[in-house]
Amino acid sequence: MTIGLLLVALLIILIGAETFTNALEHLGARLKISEGVTGSIFAAVGTALPETMVPVVAILSTAGTQQVREEVGVGAILGAPLMLSTLTLFLMALFAIHKRGWSDELHPERTGIRRDLSWFLLAYGMGTVAIFIPHTSMWVRAMIAISLVLVYFIYLMLTIRASAKLVADGHGTSASEPLFLVRLFGRIGMPENMYTIVLQLAIGLTLIIFGAHGFVQGVEELSVWMGLSALVLSLLIVPVATELPEKVNSILWIRKRKDTLAFGNITGAMVFQGSLLPALGILLTPWEPRPEVLAGVILTLVASTYLLFMMRRGHLRPVHLFFNGFCYLSFLAFVLL
Repeated sequence: MTIGLLLVALLIILIGAETFTNALEHLGARLKISEGVTGSIFAAVGTALPETMVPVVAILSTAGTQQVREEVGVGAILGAPLMLSTLTLFLMALFAIHKRGWSDELHPERTGIRRDLSWFLLAYGMGTVAIFIPHTSMWVRAMIAISLVLVYFIYLMLTIRASAKLVADGHGTSASEPLFLVRLFGRIGMPENMYTIVLQLAIGLTLIIFGAHGFVQGVEELSVWMGLSALVLSLLIVPVATELPEKVNSILWIRKRKDTLAFGNITGAMVFQGSLLPALGILLTPWEPRPEVLAGVILTLVASTYLLFMMRRGHLRPVHLFFNGFCYLSFLAFVLL
């Protein structure tokens, strides 16, 4: 029964991701914005919102003990950047190899991806420092939390400002297929306009949220049988259940050679998840250096720094992202063995 629920939920998420991706491409083309903005802001934040609610609800709810709520919140907050910078990039590389071969180079718009990774490392580094700040210095922790919010909004402004030049240089968003709603209902007079695009975005996001909710339920039932602690479970299960399925968008884009959208969807979500949510964790949870936390933080920083180095190096192939997968495997070995 649990496996069946997981499979049905995953199918719903796949349909929702395809619907959302198609509408997002049309929205970016109509607004004349760059692929970097479409991937790093629209797609990243839009698909990150459902899983963002997991730590927020866990921390603020009254269900369960305070310790369990805090462990779930911390695990979900730190687990998302870990999974995005390691497992998600590795899986995207596997699908790229399957479709495009081992020797095919990846060509994301590099300035935008480097900007995403640089701002992520700044924000995540600040959140890491806060782990070692004693709770008696609450004003220092509060200043770091406020700074993280400011970092994200500065990043937003810089990303949007860079959009016009990227469009002029040929990196504008273009839709590869007709809008799905128009394809289905065009014969009865449904036009392709902003209202139709927004409607399809809403349908796609609703399907993603609904599917992710069912996926989480199935994983929760499975977790009882596994017998893991709340912190380890939230570090491993919550991000995979809520974040990974929604990054199917990146797999769809990488197979269509829309590398900027594929990478931007991941790196943009990393900035979002590595700045605003740690600010919440610093203020409302213990946010302390437990071994599982430190292992996840260190591997996230290593994987992200490696990707930034490869972007600056000039040549990026799918096989290079196997190192990111190795980082995730190392974390699994640390917490499970």
